[in-house]
Amino acid sequence: MAKKGSSAVWLRGFLGLFPAALLLAPATAQAPALSMLDHLQRGEWELRFRDGAPTRKICLRTGRELIQLRHPYSGCSQYIVDDTKKLVKVQYTCPGSGYGLTSIREETTSLVQVQSSGLAGSQAFDFTAEARRTGSCR
Repeated sequence: MAKKGSSAVWLRGFLGLFPAALLLAPATAQAPALSMLDHLQRGEWELRFRDGAPTRKICLRTGRELIQLRHPYSGCSQYIVDDTKKLVKVQYTCPGSGYGLTSIREETTSLVQVQSSGLAGSQAFDFTAEARRTGSCR
């Protein structure tokens, strides 16, 4: 039996207060994951790569198409590294195909900056691009 004042008695008293502390803690609503991408305008977007690679057009339906530009496969796992009002950063792995880390920074709902690096197949990639909405998807 523990003596009064021993660490066991103290721990039991502390743990007894824990449920009450949970009831007093303020509840905070969380925004959906990657909600910045949900606010981007849907439609056709043009990607202009800073390294001079040819421009590319994509159809944005969810905004998440910008995350895996070099791995347009399903079945990739994603880990959200950063998720704020104006920036998302996602690390992803595509078994047998490679991996990447992509940052997307919103300037407006129709203009974002994309930086991505990783490995696609056996080829390393590292690019920066500006993506801008150009109209409706064709």
